[in-house]
Amino acid sequence: MRVRFKTLNINGQVIRAAIRPGNEPILPLLVFNGIGANLELIKPFADELQGVEIIAFDAPGTGGSSTPTLPYRFSGLSRLIGKMLDELNYGQVNVLGVSWGGALAQQFAYDHPYRCRRLILAATSMGSVAVPAKLSVLLKLASPRRYVQPSYMQRIAASIYGGAFRRNDNLIKKHSLKIRSPSGLGYYYQLLAGAGWTSFHWLHNIQQPTLILAGDDDPIIPIANAKLMAKRIPNAELRVIRCGHLFLLTKTKEIAPIVRDFLTDNKRRLTSPLPLETVSLDVSNEVIE
Repeated sequence: MRVRFKTLNINGQVIRAAIRPGNEPILPLLVFNGIGANLELIKPFADELQGVEIIAFDAPGTGGSSTPTLPYRFSGLSRLIGKMLDELNYGQVNVLGVSWGGALAQQFAYDHPYRCRRLILAATSMGSVAVPAKLSVLLKLASPRRYVQPSYMQRIAASIYGGAFRRNDNLIKKHSLKIRSPSGLGYYYQLLAGAGWTSFHWLHNIQQPTLILAGDDDPIIPIANAKLMAKRIPNAELRVIRCGHLFLLTKTKEIAPIVRDFLTDNKRRLTSPLPLETVSLDVSNEVIE
């Protein structure tokens, strides 16, 4: 189905959004992308979820969204996304957050418990209260240089993304071609949004059915973080993927059916969004080859 692009002006902040219509009786899936990533990067994953309506957007300072005048926090961005959904005439949605976007997805689910039906957290953590990456990896993520200089991305992709990127140089080239470089200020604002942020103290209040996806070779987000989150969220299940940080791109055909099954599983379906029920799910360490 054809993707519809929309440019919204919300209190002076220009947000570029995209909607891929669906024809299945599933709530739309709102996607929060990783730091510096433009919405086009999720296209391969969205293509595998044919029939599911997808809503994506460029975070302030990335892709086609304007760079704000002042820095922002996740709480402020969560409110902005709520207003974006109002502008687009959406009520309740399912939410998927990737990496930096996974932290924002946690904030959104906490701030808007009746609007977020189900939550999918991919390659993410609880923020400052987390098992950190190696310093060498963090230093490479401290600037948007990898998005601006393809040659630099070629040199560091294997060490920061792990998984299939360690073995396939063509993946790095294909990934680089889809990148629309964020503004330097926009990237640093994204870093500042998460500086000192943590969900640790309220994560137990996330009652939505939650699917946690983690790569077993993720240099950016060590797998211990996913296990900690699965213990903190009452209604969570964990799936471990034999891949690195960008498994949504490198394991698309394997991950999409897992996501679809989670979104359609009647055992996890809530009878009413007000209030959310507690559904007892065991934490699973199933490994996806």
